[in-house]
Amino acid sequence: MIDIFWELLTNNSGTAWIAFAVSFGVVLAILLGLRKLLVRYFTRLAERTTTRIDDVLAQSLGRTKFIFLLLIALWFACRSLYLPVPLAKTLNVFVLLALFFQMGLWLNTILAYIVEHFVRLEIEEESSRLATSTALTFLGRLVLWSVLLLVALENLGVDVTSLVTGLGIGGIAVALAAQNILGDLFASLSILFDKPFVVGDFVVIDNLLGTVEHIGLKTTRVRSLSGEQLIFSNNDLLRSRIKNYKRMQERRMVFSVGVTYQTPPDKLRAIPDIVREAIERQEETRFDRCHFVSYGDFSLIFEIVYWVLRPDYNFALDVQQVVNLFLYERFEQEGIEFAYPTRTIYLASAEPGNAPVMN
Repeated sequence: MIDIFWELLTNNSGTAWIAFAVSFGVVLAILLGLRKLLVRYFTRLAERTTTRIDDVLAQSLGRTKFIFLLLIALWFACRSLYLPVPLAKTLNVFVLLALFFQMGLWLNTILAYIVEHFVRLEIEEESSRLATSTALTFLGRLVLWSVLLLVALENLGVDVTSLVTGLGIGGIAVALAAQNILGDLFASLSILFDKPFVVGDFVVIDNLLGTVEHIGLKTTRVRSLSGEQLIFSNNDLLRSRIKNYKRMQERRMVFSVGVTYQTPPDKLRAIPDIVREAIERQEETRFDRCHFVSYGDFSLIFEIVYWVLRPDYNFALDVQQVVNLFLYERFEQEGIEFAYPTRTIYLASAEPGNAPVMN
């Protein structure tokens, strides 16, 4: 090392050192001034425009490191000197590494903007947007820095083929060990982009139901009707059968009415018209059918189907309540009796000397 520096000192004249110092100072001053000028320009431009591209450019240029500019100025200034080969190679290595590191910082800022912009367009809910942005940014940075590292090593003369092969084998091992975590991660991205449900939707998963509260990187949390929080693994969740009631456009209502067996035939024929009237009197409803469907144990059963043209469950129950009250009043006016569980017992007296027959 001492021999290298002695060679550097003895093979360069005083004029060369003066030229080195002047060029180093001038280049560094120009680079610092240019960075300050460009950042100020794009910052002022960002204040006058609604687009975010100039904001990103200003932020990227603001992340230009002083050490990077220092190494660039040093590299230019050293062109006026005679450098020993080992020292020249070392300087080139440092400049190359600094260049790729600085490129990583610039591209990292641009990547964060692209991910944020894309997620904002695709996802409305704030917590889901944050989770997606975090996951995509992490994956993007991992790929970005890996590629920059491999390119830098290749430019430094390192054989990256064997390195990539080794990393590939190691990556497979890591992926197998963390397959559940990775499965949940990609499942969360699938949920956030495919949107089978979003935060606020009321869903039924197998025999569990509730309102979606949070979609995370590994789990989705649902608040049940009874108040407790249900936590589902994202990977398992996508394998389940999910009913999303928030996506309903209409709500189908089905109910039955039973009347007594003593109801006259003409009254039975009038029941479908009475039911139709009860439903069509309500706003935002569509009558489907009313049929005498079966003979029950103690009643004649009519099945009624209609549609409420609004998905709101409370509104549907309000409509059903009004329909039930209307049917109760009309049946009373028409003399039609609702059936309820009854049992009729017939008693017959036995003739003298004969025991009653027991069934």
